[in-house]
Amino acid sequence: MAEPHRPQGARGAARPATHGPQTSNRAHHRAPTHPGAWWLWSLALGTAATRTTNPLLLALLITVSAYVVTARRPHTPWSRSYGAFVKLALAVLLVRLVFAVALGSPLPGTHTLVTLPEVPLPAWAQGIRLGGEVTAETLVFALYDGLKLATLLICVGAANALAGPTRLLKSLPGALYETGVAVVVALTFAPHLIADAQRLRAARRLRGRPDKGLRGLLQVGLPVLEGALERSVALAAAMDARGYGRTARVPRAVRRTTAALTLGGLLGVCAGTYGLLTAEGGTYGLPVLLAGLAAALAGLRLGGRRSPRTRYRPDTWNPRSCLVAASGAAVAALLALAASTDPAALHPGVVPLVAPTLPLWPAAAVLLGLLPAFVTPAPEESEEKPS
Repeated sequence: MAEPHRPQGARGAARPATHGPQTSNRAHHRAPTHPGAWWLWSLALGTAATRTTNPLLLALLITVSAYVVTARRPHTPWSRSYGAFVKLALAVLLVRLVFAVALGSPLPGTHTLVTLPEVPLPAWAQGIRLGGEVTAETLVFALYDGLKLATLLICVGAANALAGPTRLLKSLPGALYETGVAVVVALTFAPHLIADAQRLRAARRLRGRPDKGLRGLLQVGLPVLEGALERSVALAAAMDARGYGRTARVPRAVRRTTAALTLGGLLGVCAGTYGLLTAEGGTYGLPVLLAGLAAALAGLRLGGRRSPRTRYRPDTWNPRSCLVAASGAAVAALLALAASTDPAALHPGVVPLVAPTLPLWPAAAVLLGLLPAFVTPAPEESEEKPS
């Protein structure tokens, strides 16, 4: 029997087909930034902070990272970690100043601020001084040094606030699959343990039983550990049923090459990073770091052959992610160039005391770090991928 004709505007009319290119363009427009791009951007800003002691440039780096975090951090629990890193940075700066006042400094100075009572030390403690004169040069030097470390900590905090730990671990290469799963399990179980402990303490308070002290700790801790053990056994059974730990057969030559490349690459990364963080290794630091990164990535690429697994909706490096990483790399490279061409502007003098000035083109280079705040989607527009 023929189907009766329906008017075009009647209920149940056929919906227009969704065009594939339009849907893919919308998904591409809302694609979140790769977590690795945020980490590269933040670590590059931290590397730039190690190339200068100018407090104006360091304050500008902190302002840039804070603005990007405020504009682009997602509405998730881990995004609140930025405030904790800021407090940690302030504590580090305060401790550095206290040590400079209490222990003194071999730095000569002529502007004495206060004279503390000095504690005499034995002969074997030569070079250490407790108390004595506190000069303005000593405090300014400690302030510059502590502010550099505080800026580095704040940049790391920006990476923790912007990049989700679950998505970051999911983006690990196949060679680090087992490590990523172990960390994800640990991050998942820790909140469950805290929730179990709070639930058991609340139940004991409702029953009029003590929930504090050694007795309360034992009576609450044992059920929490028992629940964690049961959850671990259930997870192990589920992982075993899904074939976790299965590896592919790889020739022995490939395994040895993988081990050599990975180990050599990691040693090169450590040596290159040390060269970048010290003034003496500025010439060899960058080439050794790049060579180590290339060797380590090649080793991880070969090691991924032992893990024949696929990822559900993996994060991809879209153009926005590349721009985020490139902006941070540009800041680090330009400040490293400025430190070699005009060291006086990036390292203001302490003896004698010189008022720091803001160099123009290094400051403009730092402002390139604001690019992620304008090229990445807003938090309400980005769609978090399921883990």
